Amino acid sequence: MGHEHLVPGQESGSSVLETLVPALAALVCALTYLRLAQRARHRNPARGWTHWRTASFLTGLTLLATALLPPVASFAHADFRGHMVQHLLVGMYAPLALVLGAPVTLLLRTLPAVRARRLTAVVHSTPARLVAHPAVALLLSTGSLAVLYFTPLYNAAGAHPAGHWLLHLHFLLSGCLFAYVIAGVDPAPARPGVRTRLVWLGVAIAAHAVVSQLMYGGFWTHIHAPISEVQGGAEIMYYGGDIAELLLAAALVATWRPQPRTRPSPDASPARGAAPA
Repeated sequence: MGHEHLVPGQESGSSVLETLVPALAALVCALTYLRLAQRARHRNPARGWTHWRTASFLTGLTLLATALLPPVASFAHADFRGHMVQHLLVGMYAPLALVLGAPVTLLLRTLPAVRARRLTAVVHSTPARLVAHPAVALLLSTGSLAVLYFTPLYNAAGAHPAGHWLLHLHFLLSGCLFAYVIAGVDPAPARPGVRTRLVWLGVAIAAHAVVSQLMYGGFWTHIHAPISEVQGGAEIMYYGGDIAELLLAAALVATWRPQPRTRPSPDASPARGAAPA
């Protein structure tokens, strides 16, 4: 991100604040999730809550905290390659792990009945169905990269502390949305079939590769950084993005549950030659 111009004594205070806020937020989220998971096990011991989901969610929080805390955050402020590492952690790796933790399902199992019904209504609402369409999720996640790096937006966002935090928030939310649409285990009434999701994932892989290759070649790139840093960041984006998308594809296959085929009972159809009743 861009370097910020701070008055003497402000830099240390800002640095401490930028360290404390994400650390405390990650800790609160972790403790809340663990508490809800324990409540889910107590409410229904037979059904319980898998430790695998808990481990996945905590891994996502760890990846997110790693990206937003030193030394990665310091590297991201000083070098575009560090920014790209941060982008991959916040926008691709952490969202996949968080989504596989099934936080919405956990809320539905632990909230009071009235609040659970309200949350279900939100999930089934028309705006939620629209936002959760693969095309919208792809546009907000991968499509926004072209807007960020091929316009002056990246430099403008890096010039203000609020700007790069809004950028992190966008990466996180759009990454979670795309991971939820492709391989989420939480309820999604409008989620398409596996083949359709694999096609959209393929489109995302291709778009991600095109953006990184254009960035490496310096085409339409608006990034105030040395050429070596931009090209290094493009390589990190290309190869790191491929790994993240392969993990997303693996998660899709691992979480896929094919619908059982129902065969009609022999007694349900009339015998050949028999007149219909």
